[in-house]
Amino acid sequence: MGELMVTTVTAYTDPRNRAAIGQGFDGVVRVVAGSNYGTGALLFDGHAVLTAAHLFKGNVTNATVLFETTTGNASVLSSGVALNPTYDPVQDNNDLALVWLSNPAPLAAQRYNLYRSSDELGQTMTLVGYGLPGTGVTGQLSTYAGPPLRLKASNQFDADMGTLKSSLGAVMAWTPTLGTQLAADFDNGSSSQDALGQLINLPGVGLGSNEGLVAPGDSGGPAFINGQIAGIASYSASLALGSVHPDVDALANSSYGEIAAWQRVSAYQQWIDQSQRAQYPNAPTNGADVKKTVVEGNSGISYAYFLLQFSGVRSDPNQWLSVDYTTRNGTATAGQDYVAVNGKLVLYPNENQAVIPVEIIGDTTPEPDETFYLDITNPVGGSFGVGVVMLTAMRTIANDDGGIFA
Repeated sequence: MGELMVTTVTAYTDPRNRAAIGQGFDGVVRVVAGSNYGTGALLFDGHAVLTAAHLFKGNVTNATVLFETTTGNASVLSSGVALNPTYDPVQDNNDLALVWLSNPAPLAAQRYNLYRSSDELGQTMTLVGYGLPGTGVTGQLSTYAGPPLRLKASNQFDADMGTLKSSLGAVMAWTPTLGTQLAADFDNGSSSQDALGQLINLPGVGLGSNEGLVAPGDSGGPAFINGQIAGIASYSASLALGSVHPDVDALANSSYGEIAAWQRVSAYQQWIDQSQRAQYPNAPTNGADVKKTVVEGNSGISYAYFLLQFSGVRSDPNQWLSVDYTTRNGTATAGQDYVAVNGKLVLYPNENQAVIPVEIIGDTTPEPDETFYLDITNPVGGSFGVGVVMLTAMRTIANDDGGIFA
């Protein structure tokens, strides 16, 4: 197994392999942790970056997060790092970390939601990351000395790594926990390099020129399904079984015939959600603490909070309950006055409330008080009550820049 980077079918100079600025990947960041570096993804609250725990080996407890966006490059220091408490570096299990930003992320950086369904297998994903480039024929280009590149490729989640271990046994020297890691192989259209087809009879010869795999610099990088983070890149491997050697060159260098593993985000959403909620500054814990009017500020980002307290009918308090949420303009405009959000909020067992943060954009332009809304719909695992299909709350952004408005 080894560190990660994006290797592709064609050279890194091919535009299809570049996750260029302005293409929706500006929330994919470079994470520098001591002497290690990798990739991460900015989460939906604009305050946390999801990445791999193994970047923080050697008791490193801080990081620098580097953004490339349409408004330029920015470097943000961490205010803290949280490794998944069950991270096991020996077996490469639970290889996730959250990096808290000491300052707000650039507004031009995309914020990403989690992919929460457990139907990832068989789906095509887009993997994005920083690091040395390379191709499937030659593997990583170790002589590359240019600037860090944000590259992308496609692949398909073919198997659960725990299932792969069950089939291969001692051929794999580590033991992935069933249901927590997703596997993809690097295909070149030939059945002889179809690793999962050759090793465990899961045939598939790839996505043609869009195919790619991860290798050094991509550790912690996201794999997106429908624009949501479904996996976090963890490791790659070259495997053989008896006389079956799918790796095109038998070297662990992310060439054709190798496999890679992503930590399965849907399996860790509770840890991610609850870790984020615990970090929100001055978040309300009861209805009396909720501020329905928030001060805009002169610059940067502050939070307006919505507190969902579920008092409807819950099917089973020991099961998850979810609702969908989305912001809606009133007199305030998304992108100018606040950062639009939409997603799914999950209440876990023993939870009956949680906050939804919305980033408020500060400026010095005099303007009247402005309002926006948050709509809550589609309860799964419960109901709002007879005949109730939507809950709505309003927040007011108070003018603090002077001026008289009639």
